Amino acid sequence: MSDTIKLNRRSFLGATTAGLGALSFGLLPQLAYADSLTGKPALPAGSFAFPEIRQIDAGLLNIGYVDIGPRNGQPVILLHGWPYDIHSYIEVAPLLAAAGYRVIVPHLRGHGTTRFLAADTFRNGQQSAVALDTIALMDALKMEKAILAGYDWGSRTACVIAALWPERCKAIVSANGYIINNLDLNQHPLLPAAEHAWWYQFYFATERGLAGLTEHRKELAKLIWRENSPAWQFDEATFNRSAASFDNPDYVAIVIHNYRWRLSLAKGEARYDSLEQHLASAPLIAVPAITIDGDANGVAPASDGSAYAKKFIAGHSHRIVKGAGHNLPQEAPKAFADAIIQLAST
Repeated sequence: MSDTIKLNRRSFLGATTAGLGALSFGLLPQLAYADSLTGKPALPAGSFAFPEIRQIDAGLLNIGYVDIGPRNGQPVILLHGWPYDIHSYIEVAPLLAAAGYRVIVPHLRGHGTTRFLAADTFRNGQQSAVALDTIALMDALKMEKAILAGYDWGSRTACVIAALWPERCKAIVSANGYIINNLDLNQHPLLPAAEHAWWYQFYFATERGLAGLTEHRKELAKLIWRENSPAWQFDEATFNRSAASFDNPDYVAIVIHNYRWRLSLAKGEARYDSLEQHLASAPLIAVPAITIDGDANGVAPASDGSAYAKKFIAGHSHRIVKGAGHNLPQEAPKAFADAIIQLAST
């Protein structure tokens, strides 16, 4: 048995003859996982606590991240969205670690313990800048290639990396499909129901929205959680655990710039122009991919995946998870982890 995975007394007898690799997902919640760097046992997955947040200088940032699972395991990077944080993967990560993967869960720029190294760095939320943070993290960790999985901002980041740097990406799991931003297309109005679902983007385009996010960031986030995932009955403790990440000093600047940039109301940086021009061409993704939707998503309704299937040219499948909303990995952790494990075997 690995020193990074330890069976508790209750599940030991059932797993001894079959071996760790044959454990079903029904048994995985009973596993205790350990910090991949120290080997010290962490808390059982069912107790909903990550081990120590680590910090590393990577590119423009000092990134806060969780690192669990065996050091020699196949790397998986889990990317969160907005307005959420690393705790979207509080159950997915230990499921993967128990199955033998090395799992990295970073705080995106503007969230949690991630900080800019220089005070005068522009607080940029455009898609290529955010994606390069993950590349820089991989470089800092000496990680040549990883499976990337995400939702919301995290889906976009996974798609961008797969499109621009496929050599760094073994495969991707992307909630809501191919969601690379095209600024020209973003100028075209959507149907009214879709525009209504994205109301906060227009709110953030105003100075009132900037003030509202500054003064009421947690109340606004909770409202969006409820609207994005109407079937998810999260409690106050679950929300407050993630909401602590919004106290980051760069949170407001990054969020506001991200949404204003998408609407061409704020400029990006010239250093990313060539990357954005390539992304505007809607490049094909040449790594294996699973796209995944929740059928209770209040902001991005589930589809059959056919609209973007041709964007994935190295194998693609699409699935729908019943009862899950926008924060799919936290609402349906088994389904999300299962998609990653399936891709890892390809």
